Amino acid sequence: MAYERLYILVEGDDDKRFFEKILTPLFEGKYDQVKVWKYAQQKKEKVSKFLESIKALSADYIFVSDIDRTPCVTARKQYIQSKFKEIDKDRIIVVIREIESWYLAVLDDKSSKRLGIRYSKATDNVTKEQFNNLIPRKFDSKIDFMQEILKCFNIETGKHRNTSFRYFLDKHNCEV
Repeated sequence: MAYERLYILVEGDDDKRFFEKILTPLFEGKYDQVKVWKYAQQKKEKVSKFLESIKALSADYIFVSDIDRTPCVTARKQYIQSKFKEIDKDRIIVVIREIESWYLAVLDDKSSKRLGIRYSKATDNVTKEQFNNLIPRKFDSKIDFMQEILKCFNIETGKHRNTSFRYFLDKHNCEV
């Protein structure tokens, strides 16, 4: 039996923290090794070489990107493909709006109250700025707040509160 690897390429530290805590465990039964790798601070050439090496290993990968200022998922995928010629568009996942929306999505009503934030039914349009404005004063930093969220996450709640999070889970057959 072949040694199965999955690489999840994410933009930054907040994404890496979220994927390692919440999503990587969902893949561990399907793969022998799951690695999360940050690409945003890397040079384009290094990312391209990394993608090529993943292909040479016959490993799987998922390339995760925020939608940012692009008008739609298709436009974001086209932008990424123009930047990285070796990327397969079917392996690109676009987070709508930003990873902070996924953090909020995995909080149920009870956890939201415990953390001191208002619960909302949908988090699809939450931006970094809106997320930062929600952080209660009792937290020393954004990272501190995010780490608290990761202690009380509920994946099933996240599926119902964020469309792109649900899409990610469904596309990759992640059983909760």
